[in-house]
Amino acid sequence: MVIFKAFPVINLAATGANIQRLRKAKGLTVTDLQNYFGFDAPQAIYKWQRGETLPSTDNLLALGFILEVPIENILVFQTIEQSEPQDKSCGSDVFGGS
Repeated sequence: MVIFKAFPVINLAATGANIQRLRKAKGLTVTDLQNYFGFDAPQAIYKWQRGETLPSTDNLLALGFILEVPIENILVFQTIEQSEPQDKSCGSDVFGGS
């Protein structure tokens, strides 16, 4: 069995700040993005920028396109260290363990 010591996750707050920074660097307003995505209201974009939600996969791809950056330059990752192996007693039979 392989034991992983770290698990990558997306830092929502840092990603939101990054979306806002990239948008401003391109000289785009929230209204510009709202119109680009065809949203009736700008709330989704504000939620992205505040780190409350992430864009869907399709919207993330489109965001990279309009900001002219790869998706990897939009998302901010961090790793969570795992100090102990997961408890094997819970549901291990589901995956063919034990």
